[in-house]
This record gives sequence, C-alpha cells and structure tokens, in this order.
Amino acid sequence: MMKAYRSNGEAIVLSVDQRVDSLPDDVFWLDLNSPTREEDLYAERLTGIDVPTRQDLRDIEPSSRLYSTNGTTYLTGSLICHADSAQPVLADVAFVLTASRLVTVRYDDPRSFTLFAHAAGRLQGELRNPALTLTRLLETITDRTAEILEQAEVKSDSLLVRIFGDGGEGKKRRAAGTLEGLLVEIAHHHRLISKVRDSLVSLARLNSFLGGVPAVQNCSEAHALSSSIGRDIQSLAEHANFISGNLSFMLDASLGLINVEQNAIIKIFSIASVVFLPPTLVASVYGMNFVHMPELQWMMGYPASLLLMVFSAVIPYLFFRWKGWL
Repeated sequence: MMKAYRSNGEAIVLSVDQRVDSLPDDVFWLDLNSPTREEDLYAERLTGIDVPTRQDLRDIEPSSRLYSTNGTTYLTGSLICHADSAQPVLADVAFVLTASRLVTVRYDDPRSFTLFAHAAGRLQGELRNPALTLTRLLETITDRTAEILEQAEVKSDSLLVRIFGDGGEGKKRRAAGTLEGLLVEIAHHHRLISKVRDSLVSLARLNSFLGGVPAVQNCSEAHALSSSIGRDIQSLAEHANFISGNLSFMLDASLGLINVEQNAIIKIFSIASVVFLPPTLVASVYGMNFVHMPELQWMMGYPASLLLMVFSAVIPYLFFRWKGWL
C-alpha cells in the first residue's frame, strides 16, 4: 500500500490501477507499506529515485544501509515491532531523503509510523522541509522506544514482586512449577529488551550519519532535533542496559530459589531417613535369630521394644527441632 501525506494533513492512498502522473507539490511524505514490485516501480516513476526492495533492506553491510548518492540519502534502520505481543521482532525500514520529500519503505507496521501519521495531520504544514520531516519521524520512533522501555520496567517490577513476594512476613510455599513459569516469562521479557537494544544501536548509527547530511546541517531546527535525538538514544540505551541487568539478576535469583526449594525437599527426606534409622536398628536387633536372647522370653518384651523404637525416633526429631533444621 502507498500513502502520500500532504501538508494540509490529507492522506492520499495511491494505487497502481489508478495512476497519477505526478505527486502534488505539497506531498512531504510518501509511505510504502509492504509494496508489491509494481508499486515499487510506480513509486520510482513518481519520485525519480531507486526505491529499496525487500532484499535491499535485508543487506547487513553498513555501507549499503547508510549512504548518499546524487543528492539523495538512503538510510536503513531496524525498528522494534509487535512489542506488546509475545513475539517482538525487528523490522528493517528504509528512509529515503530527497530534495523535495521523504520516502519510507517498510514491510511491517511499527506503531511509531501510525503515531507520526496522526501527528503530521495536526501539524498542518509545519513539515515542509524533508530533513525536518525525517528528524520528526525519528523523534516519534525514539519516543515510542522510550514508551516500550517504560512498560518493560513496569513488567520487570511485577516479575520481581512475583519472584520474591510482596514483602509480607508470612512465607507461603509456591505451587509446583511457579518459579519454572517465571523463568519462561523472564526469557520472553529478555528477548524484548534485546530487540530494543539492537534497535537503539541501529537508530544511533542512523542518526549519527543523518547529522552529517547537508540537508540536516542546513536546517537549524532539524540539526538541533537530531542532536537531541542522539542524546535520547544514548539515555535509552543505558536504561535498556539497566533493565537487562535486572533481568539477569532475576534469572539468577529464580534459579537460586528453585535450588532452595529442591534442597528443602531433599532435607525433608534426609531428616525422615535419619529419624527412622534408630527404630530400624532396634527392629533389626530383635529380628536376629539367635537362640540365647534373654528378651525373647520376656512377657513385656514386645511392647517394650515398640516403646524403645518410638522413643528412639522422637529423640532425633526433637533434636532437629531444637537445632532449627525443621
């Protein structure tokens, strides 16, 4: 799908079946969302530039992702998508900065593009400079990344409470599999933070390259905004590292608590075996088949041996309670 955004806030949906010969002069942004090959060729005819294809976006060579040629700047960045779902992904997005407008090519739907499209409609002609349009879009992408990190921090706090409890004095034994389930949630959460960190690295490289583009340097507002975005990206990267460190701590803590739970179970079996060891010894002694055993002829021998076994089991139990091992 192809959308052209005009300075008056109007969005025009372009179709290859109803072709126009040229774009209106006040179109400041042409957005290609999952374009077909026919739409790529149509956009090239309208803009006079080479529109990056899906294969071009997958190129990981730095020299192929950020470059300028014939007055046109091509930038490719990796943006976080589907951050609110269980399967966040990185989507490669191409930003093409021409002398008259901004062209974007993407094969996914980052929420920041929808937010910018709504904001652009309210600006009503303030985005006449393509360089300013691009920096405004990058600002929206950065703000959306900050929102994702804020939500991730809230989720991290929730996981921390579920791991260690709410601080109450009463200790409740967790149901079987609770900590194991938390490990899975921590792994999913860590995957999101890893994607965000990769996206921030890509945005930092893109914004650094953009700051040296003449079109941005010649626009004071765009240049100042690009510098501000660079500082924001650096702050967000540090915050993402902090959250990642917390997740590593929670992972280690969960594994430690699982070991504690397992050790508690093993301790119960160990104590039980020690408690029943003396009665077993008594029963073994009187289970031997020797002829000369005086107690065998004693009328009270049987109840006395039972009492001896009970007494020999109670003594270790009381000792363990006194030591605080139970």
